[in-house]
Amino acid sequence: MALQRLLGSKMTRSLTVLSVVLEAKRSLDRGNMVRAVALLAVAALAWKWAMLGMVAQGVVKVLRGGR
Repeated sequence: MALQRLLGSKMTRSLTVLSVVLEAKRSLDRGNMVRAVALLAVAALAWKWAMLGMVAQGVVKVLRGGR
């Protein structure tokens, strides 16, 4: 499975974790401590499950209104 190999690669996992951590920083800068802490927890889990990080980012974008 090519998709499974792509999502399981070290580069994809690293980029997903980095992206989620940056989202957490953005939430913290905007004063949303709860969202920032939740995203940091997701970032810790995203190393094992990259898809979880991608889904979390999609949810955050929807909640933020697509900005």
